[in-house]
Amino acid sequence: MPVAASVDSAHFRDVLGRVPTSVVVVTGTDADGAPRGMTIGSFVSVSLDPPLVGFFIGTGSRSWEAIAPSGRFCVNVLAAGQDETCWRFAKEGDDKFAGLRWSASGLGNPAIDGCAARIDCTIESATPAGDHAFVLGRVHALSGSDDVDSAMVFYRGRVAGITHAG
Repeated sequence: MPVAASVDSAHFRDVLGRVPTSVVVVTGTDADGAPRGMTIGSFVSVSLDPPLVGFFIGTGSRSWEAIAPSGRFCVNVLAAGQDETCWRFAKEGDDKFAGLRWSASGLGNPAIDGCAARIDCTIESATPAGDHAFVLGRVHALSGSDDVDSAMVFYRGRVAGITHAG
């Protein structure tokens, strides 16, 4: 199969933006034990046995650079209506946890209040993938909130909510 000579990056982003994705905040701690985190729109379930999940992180992420040495992270699946949390963690810098309610997970990662689910992991591997890396995590504990019946999705540059209708 011939490889395309070039793909316009703006067109690529526009077309792939039409694939709805989950919105999660991956959290952990830095070398000083301070909470760190970033918004991810590429979270995926990988394997049931062993239980593995994964996400893609940009190679320039300072937040991930601070978290990775700890060897662990928590995936906080955002609920519809957590837009402010999504955008807070989507940018570098600032104290993203200022005024945010959270507690420590079983592995010691920040677990954000009000999320649809939390998944506590250790890092299995991080594999280079273009201008990103694919981070594979082994699940150690997970929980879903019975009080939350919606989730946030990212579609065409915006966040939206979907509700469980069952």
